[in-house]
Amino acid sequence: MKRLIVMILFAAGAFAQATDPVPQVADDAIVLDRVAEASKRDLPTDLLKRIVNEDIELLRGRRADGSYEYATYERFEAGRITTSHSVQPRSDKMATIEVRGANVYRVIVDVPSRRLLLRKNNPVWVERLDVDMVAGPNQVQRQTFDVKAWIQPGEIRPIDLPVIARQATVKVIATADEKQGYGNLDVALVQARIVDLAASPYAEAVTAAKAALRALENGEVAALRSASQRMRDALHVRRTEPAALATTPGSVVDVVRPLPQETASRIEMQAELQVIEDLLTGSEAERRQGLDRLHQLIRRMR
Repeated sequence: MKRLIVMILFAAGAFAQATDPVPQVADDAIVLDRVAEASKRDLPTDLLKRIVNEDIELLRGRRADGSYEYATYERFEAGRITTSHSVQPRSDKMATIEVRGANVYRVIVDVPSRRLLLRKNNPVWVERLDVDMVAGPNQVQRQTFDVKAWIQPGEIRPIDLPVIARQATVKVIATADEKQGYGNLDVALVQARIVDLAASPYAEAVTAAKAALRALENGEVAALRSASQRMRDALHVRRTEPAALATTPGSVVDVVRPLPQETASRIEMQAELQVIEDLLTGSEAERRQGLDRLHQLIRRMR
């Protein structure tokens, strides 16, 4: 098993040097399969997850600016950065609450019903939100969202940003009532979800890599081996063939064989089904959207 761990570390270290994702990911799939085959309740789950996540990033074509060639961020919730604050009443100036996060598309201001578990919370006056958004290279926006209202305990105020900010700094300007005392305020930054493009030449391999992550989460060795084998098989569209216009007789170049129409359609459908599956496990609004996309897919198949 120690030799296998060394193989894994070597594969992970070579990740940064890879310019073409196919050889790297195919090699990693072989390592995953071999480690799963040899494991006896000692599967290095965390290490394998890091390798698979790096492979997914590689197949998505991550750029230096944080964007992707074969994936995009969409307004589906992937996670939240939530902070809680006590807002004190001050006569001289309002308090400023600052929260930062990546890939943010919505800000939720929430006044909980309770403070200290038992005591009823007090209302909080929210003057405004000042948001600095980095949407892309040299694309910095600053926008103010006026609230100017008392937010009562149990009330939630969602505010959608005009763009999905790769980096967002949110400043909430607020105060409390001097007569009632301080109030607790929660600020949540809702992060966008990465959605893989159906047109990606590596869509099938990414789908198999996600299945490998689920198998690692559940400790399913057989499913992990199956997913790793599908990852390797999905990357066999690349072949070394004689160059049609080679200047040296007998020379070969690495070319990409075009996918047959049937295979391309299957990959596109698998990618669409993956998006639908992600939506159906989300919020109520996302589940409705997932059902709509599922109905559209069924109509296209008829």
